[in-house]
Amino acid sequence: MTPAELKAAIRDGGELAIVDVREQGSYGKRHLFWAANMPLSRLELDAPAMLPRKSARIVLCAGAADGLARRAADKLQGWGYSQVSILQGGVEAWEKAGYELFSGVYVPSKAFGEFVEHEYHTPSLSADELKALSESGEKLVILDSRPMDEYAAMNIPGGINVPGAELALRVHDLAPDPDTTVVVNCAGRTRSIIGAQSLINAGIPNRVIALRNGTMGWHLAGHELERNQTRRYDELSKAGLEAARRHAAEVAARFGVRKIDRAGVDRFREEAEQRSLYLLDVRDPTEFETGRVPGSHPAPGGQLVQATDAYVPTRQARLVLIDDNGVRATMTASWLVQMGWKDVYVYENALISEPLETAHYIRPVYWPQEMTAKSVTPNALKMMLEAEDAAVVDLARSLYHRDHGHIPGAWFAIRARLAEAMQALPPARRYVLTSEDGRLAQLAVPELAAQTKAEVCYLKGGTATWRADGLPAEKGLNRPATEVDDVYLRPYDREQGVEQAMNEYLSWEIELVRQIERDGDATFLKF
Repeated sequence: MTPAELKAAIRDGGELAIVDVREQGSYGKRHLFWAANMPLSRLELDAPAMLPRKSARIVLCAGAADGLARRAADKLQGWGYSQVSILQGGVEAWEKAGYELFSGVYVPSKAFGEFVEHEYHTPSLSADELKALSESGEKLVILDSRPMDEYAAMNIPGGINVPGAELALRVHDLAPDPDTTVVVNCAGRTRSIIGAQSLINAGIPNRVIALRNGTMGWHLAGHELERNQTRRYDELSKAGLEAARRHAAEVAARFGVRKIDRAGVDRFREEAEQRSLYLLDVRDPTEFETGRVPGSHPAPGGQLVQATDAYVPTRQARLVLIDDNGVRATMTASWLVQMGWKDVYVYENALISEPLETAHYIRPVYWPQEMTAKSVTPNALKMMLEAEDAAVVDLARSLYHRDHGHIPGAWFAIRARLAEAMQALPPARRYVLTSEDGRLAQLAVPELAAQTKAEVCYLKGGTATWRADGLPAEKGLNRPATEVDDVYLRPYDREQGVEQAMNEYLSWEIELVRQIERDGDATFLKF
């Protein structure tokens, strides 16, 4: 497909998934606005949930000469996908044709956040203003709209963790006095803006303000952040739920949020070969794990709005949102409607309408028909290493390898570049592959075996099991066997130049409004 043909496909109103199969670091340097990142290295892990309809139009893009799109097309076609195309000439041809390329990740959502602030004039205050307000004695509550893991890494002093979709549900208990000012923050801008505007849209009586530039702005202003905190909302009260439902009903009416019942969902399931269907559970992941609608996937509402392309790469698909009382699903749906998604539904009484799955959720994988890879246990690998009888190759994400701890002596490599890795790996009689949970390592065994005469096997359960067994681990990224571009580093993931990266990131977000105007394909709506 030529760039002009793809541009026309983006605008024809039909279902379309644009999939960039480069590693996230390369993708983050420049990519198409609507392109979702699904690296070739992890395609078996991503495609089943992210590309549910095998007859949907899929356009793959990568670099002009790296061959990644062709390799990805072969895989997808082998799994039964029937309308797979490749962007001719890759992202270089798109740029040469005069079309816009974007840097960063989750760009549609980030751009939408800036659009919301620009169009709705969402009120905000600076870090210095918040510090002065907090010291003034005024009634104040700071609500951090990020997931708990991000909150625990760093938070505004006194802030309470209330992930985005929880805000309108929990705020009535957290700020029952209408004289209490509510400040919403995230790490940067998007979730601060969307979170604050959610409460404003919900019509709560309190003054609501977004913290401009979030924890980055706080840090850049020279203020101290808290770390390793676990403050969170308490159990929802009956009065809080009733108020939240009342306000959510008003939001549904304003933004045209539609409801659907079990019969409607079953009809969508029957039509899933004609229209892509995503069943997305917007509750907290711990709630999802205890019981979920069959075929649904976890998509906490705040993150779904913050990174929509990471959950739903197929434009014009049907989205069915699931929660327990309708509030979180309604608030999430209201934002997706404003982002231009036309077929968004709240599944009414979802959790009592059909039998729930309760087993531990495991994301589906496309396994080869014949999988004969040999595995080793953590203890067996420990003895091999003590005997200097194996070399370990870690295919986990580089940040996981660096920060969570890897097997001592392990080499880092990117799966799609195992041929390159063999040029750097030391000679060994046996290579043992590992990854976060071992699944990616298992998939890669025959690929590494094709590059060497040595025995190749994988660590069962991956590095997580190694650590769970109490075996030693080391941190750092000291032995890369391939280029390390699998992750687009956030400013606070960097080991140097953090403040400069923060300033560049915040400037990038603000500029997105003008860039999407030049691109012309955003479908954002103001109500």
